[in-house]
Amino acid sequence: MYKNLIISLVTLFSSFSYANPTLGLPPLPIPADNPQTVEKIKLGQLLFNDSRFSDDGTVSCANCHHSDKAFTDGLAVAKGINQQTGVRNAPTVINSAFYETLFLDGRAKSLEEQALGPFLNPVEHGLTDFNKIIEVIQNDIQYIQLFYQVFNIQAEEITINHVAKTIASFERTLVSGNSLFDQYYFGRDHSKLTESEARGMRVFRRKGNCANCHEISWDNALFMDNKFYNIGIGFERIKDQVDNIISSLKQGESIESLELSPEQVSELGRFNVTRIISDIGKFKTPTIRNINLTAPYMHDGSIKTLEEVVDYYDKGGISSRFTDAAIFPLNFTEQEKIDLVAFMKALTGSM
Repeated sequence: MYKNLIISLVTLFSSFSYANPTLGLPPLPIPADNPQTVEKIKLGQLLFNDSRFSDDGTVSCANCHHSDKAFTDGLAVAKGINQQTGVRNAPTVINSAFYETLFLDGRAKSLEEQALGPFLNPVEHGLTDFNKIIEVIQNDIQYIQLFYQVFNIQAEEITINHVAKTIASFERTLVSGNSLFDQYYFGRDHSKLTESEARGMRVFRRKGNCANCHEISWDNALFMDNKFYNIGIGFERIKDQVDNIISSLKQGESIESLELSPEQVSELGRFNVTRIISDIGKFKTPTIRNINLTAPYMHDGSIKTLEEVVDYYDKGGISSRFTDAAIFPLNFTEQEKIDLVAFMKALTGSM
């Protein structure tokens, strides 16, 4: 009798674990000045999907972050107002609540700060200030009612900071864990990965050295490390200008005075934020959760498939004096490549 009861309890516990969309994730950080509420999340979702907050009335946050594409857009680089194209790939919003910095160059320190950035980007939403957003909200009875419910404020008291808080609150609900990997590794159910996927995990953690940046901890795995690296991608766009850039900076000149193209400025990466020369060409480690849904890859969207990503790293990337020392030829066998891709596809989780 007791044996059957124990078996039943174990089975029940296991089913709860596997049904948990956050299996494999750390506790969700919530700012003290922006607690989550159901009403605030609902309001944030409405704002996230409202295309009126753009210069031509066609672009919302959801344009670059589709729910059916793991909150990416499937394009090499983002597309904004008047069908203009940007210079960087739109990263997934999923699990961004766990990041220490936002955007590929880490220029925002919180989801609240990040939420406002695209509105003033001339290619994305194309606004010159936040007045249009506030005007739309203050003339929409549904918004007025919802802002009153959430913040206990009247229409004339609504500010852009309230907007940022609501969008960030919605984005904090976009978490994804409970992949087959999580059920295998954290749920201890070793039937969840195929032999190929399990071999791929070992390649990922050992020979491939992938977990050096796409980290797996003992109780959670964000598959990123909140750090920045130059892996060689896109660096050819600025290689002929690097010496001139460095020389000009040492003489106190500005980047703007060098007349670089938007693509070239983008390739400076983390340097655009820190102005530290060693940060030239560095970009934030992306999560590889749900990576099978977020093609194309790299900060410029230049690699179309996971197989091509593996080939790029296997060959040791593109070498330059700024490329990170961790990028070197890996000498994978064809079977190891197949297994590694299979493992990454097993990182698709639930939400």
